[in-house]
Amino acid sequence: MTNIREPTVAGRFYASQAGAVQEQILACYDHEIGPASGLSVSAGTPNVNGFVTPHAGLPFSGPVAAHTYATLGNGGTPDTAVVIGPNHTGIGANVAIPGHDAWQTPLGTVPIDGALRERLVETTDATVDDRAHAREHAAEVQLPFLQELYDSISVLPISLRQQDGATARELGSALAESITKRTVVLASSDFTHYEPHDVAMARDELALNPIRDHDPEGLIETVEREALSVCGYGAIAAMLYAVEGCVDVLAHASSGETAGSKAEVVGYGAVAVES
Repeated sequence: MTNIREPTVAGRFYASQAGAVQEQILACYDHEIGPASGLSVSAGTPNVNGFVTPHAGLPFSGPVAAHTYATLGNGGTPDTAVVIGPNHTGIGANVAIPGHDAWQTPLGTVPIDGALRERLVETTDATVDDRAHAREHAAEVQLPFLQELYDSISVLPISLRQQDGATARELGSALAESITKRTVVLASSDFTHYEPHDVAMARDELALNPIRDHDPEGLIETVEREALSVCGYGAIAAMLYAVEGCVDVLAHASSGETAGSKAEVVGYGAVAVES
C-alpha cells in the first residue's frame, strides 16, 4: 500500500494518540448515554447490515455512536464497512469515492475495498475523487470505532455532495446488488443542528419516523418539506435502499445530554437495520 490518506481530524474530533483514542472510545461505551457494555465481537456473519451513526467529536456524539458499534460487534464480523456520509466542504464530485489504498488513524491503517470501488464506479455516477475526502470528517470518525472492534476490516468511504432522491436510490440500489452478507453499510449523519434540546428532539423525530418505516423516499421528502438540518439524509436514504430489513432506533440523544448545554444542541441517532 503506497497511497495512504493521513488522518485529517485526529486531535480535533478525536485524540491524536492511540492510547488516548482507545480511552475515548471506552468512555463512550461507559457514558450514561452509552450502551453500558464493553466491546464485544461475534465471529459470525453479521445479522445487522445497515446502520445510522453520528459523526461529531467523540465527546459529543460518541456515546450514541457506541450503540451502533455495540450492536455491530455483537452481531458479527464484517469483511467490509461501506461508510456513506455528507460532503461538508462542498469540494469534489457529487458522489466521491477515494482513490487511496488505505486510510490511517492513530490506531493504524485500514485498507480500502478496491474491488467494490471498481464495481460502483462502473455501475453508478460515483467518481474516484480524493478532493472530497481531503478535509471531510464524516467517514474518518467511524474508523477508530471499527478498528477497536476488528483486527482486520476493509472500508469504502463514500462522500455525497448531492443528496437528492435519485442519487440515493442509484447508489443504494447498486450497493444492494454488489455487497455480500459480510458487508455492513454505515450512514454517517447527525440530525438537528443548533436548536434548543426539546426543539431538536422533536424535529429529529420527524426524520426518525420515515426511517423507522424503512421509507427512504419519505425521509427525503420530509427533510425537504420541513427544512430539517439532517446533514446526511441522502446517506441515510442510500443505506435504506441498500439494506432491507427491520429498523430499530438504538439511541437518540443530543449534545446537551452528552457534553454540552441544552440551550443549543445537535441531535444524534443510532439506528440498526436487521436484514
